[in-house]
Amino acid sequence: MKLILQPKDGVAPLLKGIDEAKETIEILIFRFDHRQMEHALVRAVGRGVRVRALIAYTNRGGEKNLRALELRLLAAGVTVARTAGDLIRYHGKMIIIDQRKLYLLAFNFTYMDIDRSRSFGVIATDPDLIQEATSLFDADSQRQPYTPRLSEFIVSPVNARRELSAFIKSAKTELLLYDPSVRDPEILRLLEERSKSGVSIRLLGTTKRGAKFAFRPFNRMRLHTRTMIRDQGDVFVGSQSLRAAELDQRREIGVIFHDLQIAGALVKCFNEDWDLANVPAEEAVIEETLPAKKIAKKVAKAVTKDLAPVVPVVEGVVKEVAGEAANVDLDPDRLQDAVKDAVKNAVKEVVREAFDDAQTGHVAEAEKRNGP
Repeated sequence: MKLILQPKDGVAPLLKGIDEAKETIEILIFRFDHRQMEHALVRAVGRGVRVRALIAYTNRGGEKNLRALELRLLAAGVTVARTAGDLIRYHGKMIIIDQRKLYLLAFNFTYMDIDRSRSFGVIATDPDLIQEATSLFDADSQRQPYTPRLSEFIVSPVNARRELSAFIKSAKTELLLYDPSVRDPEILRLLEERSKSGVSIRLLGTTKRGAKFAFRPFNRMRLHTRTMIRDQGDVFVGSQSLRAAELDQRREIGVIFHDLQIAGALVKCFNEDWDLANVPAEEAVIEETLPAKKIAKKVAKAVTKDLAPVVPVVEGVVKEVAGEAANVDLDPDRLQDAVKDAVKNAVKEVVREAFDDAQTGHVAEAEKRNGP
């Protein structure tokens, strides 16, 4: 296992892996604007490597770019698939090279994430882990169910809550966390229980007001990693923030492993970042000055208040697809309530994430003005 530390390592480790590929490349994409990586993928096709790209069906504000990327990759000879729309977001990112190396990343393939954000990734060569990542890639490419077989490979919403809760519960002396937003009530309860039991817990990121453990905002640069280091030997790196949506409703990917050398490097980085983020904990709470949760709830309520009846729409689509003779007996009240709940949940999640992005965006803009 090797560590990628951003922004220090930059795009070089990813380009090296792609340029060394001899047979196959599988790449999972949520955001992508890095032209050096795109050129490397095109070069790989040119030397006979089979390149498959699985691209998120959407991301907020970037769907047009994703579709343009699809067309460019298809024109270059890349096999492109699009993720299904059954989850509210498809946020994982990884690369599999020749079925021998897995690049599992907390950062996207963007200049902002790679060059101007604190983030991490790992390069793994464990055959079982690579096989599990390939199984997920194939299942999601073919829009088939994925069944986890390896507890160390963390996939939302399949096993993330269970495995990350167990990771936290097992902390004996220390737990360090990088996370832009720790808000899940169950996870917060576990963290506070561990803290009460004498485990030293420190978070770089934001959480709820009055959390019973130490936390500081990360103002040094944009924060775009979800990482935990337990007892200076065990590590989680992935795309899952400790929030309900990212544990239960989105496709997120991570890995848990034991590696003293990588854990030591992450502890060193965390302590340096912690010292540079020496501001009162209260300033780390988004809700303190910006009630994002309350705003999101009110927006969702307003959007669904006058939602048009959906049964006529469903019946019209059924007849269009199956013909005039098709007859489906629908419970209009039940269907309407279900749709309203789904719309409310989706709107609340989008609004909450918009506030999170605005928070990190302010940090990024400040860094551009003042320098890193």
